[in-house]
Amino acid sequence: MAQRTEYDAAQAAKRLHTTVVVLRWARHVGLVPDPDVRGFAWSRSVVEAMDAEAVRASMPREAISPYEAANRIAAALGTPNEPSQPPAVSTYGVERLVALGLLLDLSAHRRYSSLNPDQVDQVAARKGLAELLDREAPLGPEQAAARLGVRRVDFEWMRRLGWIAPVSWGRVQFGASKAGAVDVPRFAAGHVDDLPGAHPEVDWAQLRSVGKGRRSPLAGLQTQPA
Repeated sequence: MAQRTEYDAAQAAKRLHTTVVVLRWARHVGLVPDPDVRGFAWSRSVVEAMDAEAVRASMPREAISPYEAANRIAAALGTPNEPSQPPAVSTYGVERLVALGLLLDLSAHRRYSSLNPDQVDQVAARKGLAELLDREAPLGPEQAAARLGVRRVDFEWMRRLGWIAPVSWGRVQFGASKAGAVDVPRFAAGHVDDLPGAHPEVDWAQLRSVGKGRRSPLAGLQTQPA
């Protein structure tokens, strides 16, 4: 049988007697080099040069889910998630920590995240984490407009002007039929709160007092050239 000349992640992990999750963590900490074949695979010589024992030892504990990570972070912040109450730290909050680069998603599956519990514990001890999670709290367009004290139409003009953009999208279902599901933009609360300070050229008191049906004062503004 011909010897394999290159290895994808699953094949390399098998050769090293570990999992793709551990392989990805080992790559993150520098024990595994970047793929040298077409950006996603390793040549045989590179795989043979890897320290299999060090790779396996790099992540001694099993990966955990975002749900478990949220519970660990909430407990560390002194606000444990209670089954009968809205979570103090949600899986969405964990997803935002991944998006911000504070946590690394190690999953080999597109829909299910896997996280290193040791990294989760390190992030949970991070100074100012509670405030960061508050800033990342998701707001729909209506909630964002209400938070600013303006009409929905005025908030939509802020979007058109490029002042703010969604950080993610959520699937919301109306009624029992899946045909009624729509994608709704989600904005970070902190980004919404920053808008008045970021745009002092706007008379926010006037903007907040515009009556229903009147043209938005923002309609006359133009986007800044890129």
